[in-house]
Amino acid sequence: MASPLVRAPETRAVAGARPLDSPGVRAVLGAAIPVTLLAIWFLVTLPANPIVPPYQFPSPEAVVRAGVDLAERGELGPYIAISLQRVFVGFAAGGLLGIAVGGLVGLSRFWDTALGPILGIIRAVPSLAWVPLLIVWFQTGEQSKIVLIAIGAFFPVFTTVSLALRHVDPQLVELGRSFGLRHVRLFFTVQLPSVLPAVFAGLRLALVQAWLFLVAAELLGASMGLGFLLSRGSSNGRVDQIVLAIILLAVLGKLTDVVLAQVQRWATRRWG
Repeated sequence: MASPLVRAPETRAVAGARPLDSPGVRAVLGAAIPVTLLAIWFLVTLPANPIVPPYQFPSPEAVVRAGVDLAERGELGPYIAISLQRVFVGFAAGGLLGIAVGGLVGLSRFWDTALGPILGIIRAVPSLAWVPLLIVWFQTGEQSKIVLIAIGAFFPVFTTVSLALRHVDPQLVELGRSFGLRHVRLFFTVQLPSVLPAVFAGLRLALVQAWLFLVAAELLGASMGLGFLLSRGSSNGRVDQIVLAIILLAVLGKLTDVVLAQVQRWATRRWG
């Protein structure tokens, strides 16, 4: 018969299980507030006796009708696609540049001294302040929007990577050098993988910034995209289109974050 001392840890492990450890419980809890907000939305916009006038806040049915109408006219799909494309390209450019410059500043006192002050000044510039200058340089074409989104994505990655690389274990670096690794190979083989959680923390913040800067770009100079849909809805008094665009931006932002989280899990298993 097994000794009670042998069974005790097993018993403690079962006793220590918490309800929030269950995926089902987490799913139900996570859906509780969105479902509650949706129910409240239905109640305050009931057609028979709306608490909020339709011209101020549309009903869920009106928002769905607006989406169906835009889809039937062949506008909704291209608007979503062009916004996703702009975010992806700007996020990729800003993220890669953030890793590269963050590596320089985080690992070199020279580059930290040379680039740190000017990057700090640029980071303090509000996003909308870049729009007029970018329009002058690139007009209202795709370049201005991509550059603005890349600026937004650059700084979260640069900041987290540069700070994390300053605290890499020196013994780990020396071990890499003992195997003949130098400069770029050392960076990608030892130093960058050792700060992988910080890299993905910066990338996920950068993705949020990319969506924020996308809206700024499309509000002020676009003929397509979800930001343009927001602007057009405001100009035409179509609050249903405004709410539709906000919901689509929220859903797409969450979905892209989920995809990036899956990439993070894969990278952690591969290099973590």
